[in-house]
Amino acid sequence: MDFALTPEHKMVQQLVGEFARREVAPIIKESDRAQQMAPFVLERMGELGILGICFPTRYGGQGMDYISLGLACEELEAVDTSLRVVMSVHVGLNSMGLLQWANEEQKQRFLIPQARGEKIACFGLTEPGVGSDVANIRSTARRERDGYVLNGEKMWISLATKADHALVVARTDLQAKDPHNGLTAFLVELNSPGVTRGDIHGKLGVRAGSTGWIAFQDVFVPGENRIGEEGEGFKIAMSCLDNGRYTVAAGATGLIRACLEESVRYAKERKAFGREIGRFQLIQQKIAQMVQSYEAARLLYLQAGWLKNQGMRNTKETSLAKWFATDASFQAASEAVQIHGAYGYSDEYNVERFLRNAKGAMIYEGTSEIHQLIQAGYALGYREESKLRCELPPYDPKTWQTG
Repeated sequence: MDFALTPEHKMVQQLVGEFARREVAPIIKESDRAQQMAPFVLERMGELGILGICFPTRYGGQGMDYISLGLACEELEAVDTSLRVVMSVHVGLNSMGLLQWANEEQKQRFLIPQARGEKIACFGLTEPGVGSDVANIRSTARRERDGYVLNGEKMWISLATKADHALVVARTDLQAKDPHNGLTAFLVELNSPGVTRGDIHGKLGVRAGSTGWIAFQDVFVPGENRIGEEGEGFKIAMSCLDNGRYTVAAGATGLIRACLEESVRYAKERKAFGREIGRFQLIQQKIAQMVQSYEAARLLYLQAGWLKNQGMRNTKETSLAKWFATDASFQAASEAVQIHGAYGYSDEYNVERFLRNAKGAMIYEGTSEIHQLIQAGYALGYREESKLRCELPPYDPKTWQTG
């Protein structure tokens, strides 16, 4: 297992990092205060190829590997979590799901414009009364004519009001003995009659991002928009979450790095009792912990990315990476605020925003508690995943970078 970055990887870091620092960082505080996504963000990410970074060129992508996706997420969240959320939802939860599960005709219709950034995508899983308990989804899709009629509501949906497409999981079999087997996935075009949606404001963090709700009232979904077979919705959703969790882990690693960089800078500027506060051992202890957390989190997500590149099962490794990195990023942000003292409590400095943003990642795409249960299940031998999901296609530069 070789974690040395290739020239292509370093190019990704540079391109994505420069975009985030030069174009978004100068306006991020304004966007956060206004609780609105900067209008140019999605368009620019599409223009730069970031939204199609890990897809074959024949599907409109850049032909790069899954580690490139992780590196991009790290660079984006080092500036603001809202940028990485775009990758988690548009790329990880939706488009990578299409790469894995859609048929060729569906990839031509939906994946190509999404990889090019011509269409924006979101993921419809969570409901007002359903979060971690996916098998309890109440949205329904009833067979009718040559398609389905969709009813229900999805809540806490990132990019809800920005997206053109949603990968939605709904119940098609109300009588299934095992509720996990009664779910089916659909690609829903959000300009369809019967779709309404709106934004959610007043969030603790990720205020510069778009979060909302989507309601479906007798929405007709053509049969050709069904992803996979009837009854495969649960395992499709779980595989999509594997991809989303990978991007969250990589992004949280970037947040740890940002906390470290801000803390080092401030500790060398701020003086107390006649010397830099960085000279005090308790400040050094906090900074050293950030260094440790960053290096460990980075290795964990690179391991998961390597496994994805090989086409190998990575649910356990991705879960561990997500759990560790998100918990560690919240701790790093809390300590960064502490290092900054009273200034850290003000949005004059970035660390206040980092702390608010970090908390969300401990909840979405599997709470920290869910990931603890996942890891315990593996350790105890209680968890069997082979029946739940298949893997992404392995990365092959020869085929991914040709037309």
